[in-house]
Amino acid sequence: MDLPQVASMPTMPEAITIYEVGPRDGLQNEKAVVPTDVKAEFVRRLVDAGLETVETTSFVPPSWIPQLADASDLLAQLGEVCRGPKRPVLVPNERGLDGALAAGVGAVAIFGSATETFARKNLNRSVEESIRMFAPVVERARDAGLWVRAYVSMCFGDPWEGPVPVDQVVDVSRRMMDLGCDQLSLGDTIGVGTPGHVTELLAALDAQGIPAQSTAVHFHDTYGQALANTVTAMGHGVTVVDASTGGLGGCPYAKSATGNLATEDLVWMCRGLGVETGVDLDKLVQTSTWMAQQLGRPSPSRVVKALAG
Repeated sequence: MDLPQVASMPTMPEAITIYEVGPRDGLQNEKAVVPTDVKAEFVRRLVDAGLETVETTSFVPPSWIPQLADASDLLAQLGEVCRGPKRPVLVPNERGLDGALAAGVGAVAIFGSATETFARKNLNRSVEESIRMFAPVVERARDAGLWVRAYVSMCFGDPWEGPVPVDQVVDVSRRMMDLGCDQLSLGDTIGVGTPGHVTELLAALDAQGIPAQSTAVHFHDTYGQALANTVTAMGHGVTVVDASTGGLGGCPYAKSATGNLATEDLVWMCRGLGVETGVDLDKLVQTSTWMAQQLGRPSPSRVVKALAG
């Protein structure tokens, strides 16, 4: 397909890296447990479509997220596909890191919160306690040669606490990065962010020594703002964007958190802007359609609906 017509914007980067979260963030909120072999096939198809960075699973207690209780089995099935710094897994603590190291992964991600309420609900700890918990995880991971990402959730609003002050987000982000993480991912967990808010937060982070080059953005599309927020972030120098094939996902501890930014919608927008992603959109749409069949419902991605309809 020749569409969309390419019309670049002067503030856009030449290329971005899509950090695909479908297999982890996308599937963790499913009511039914997806079979391990289906998850493995999903990852393989995503890689084949050109998505080099794919977060495959999470080493969390099964009682927390039973949908991802098969993390070790999944990585064993994937074999070399799960190796290296471009196949991260989420780990909440040292026990999770033990599982990740035993599986031979090359990258991990920790998951903090900008707000006290969500820190309690998600990790059963305060923000301060969670950062102390992460410190040995990051140290051990770095000593083992792993690449480490820091997620900070509730950066743009919290369903319990309401608006989240920018300086509060910056403070938590700075403390997470000071642990020794390689990359910061800013999460709009309930999708309430807007472009001006994105601009303000990125500027504040840059002023505190966390540049856009070290920052990724993770937008949910609850209010239809994910693409607008993403292009704003890209215009400020962000070149890593989290997305989920088919728009799958949400947060099991924040019921107002609906689906992630759909990878297909992001690729379509970037194609129109002349921004390279390295992704084969046709293969990606086929993968999303296949996964929707496995889940028994249509993909919410607008691009998937348009191209596969």
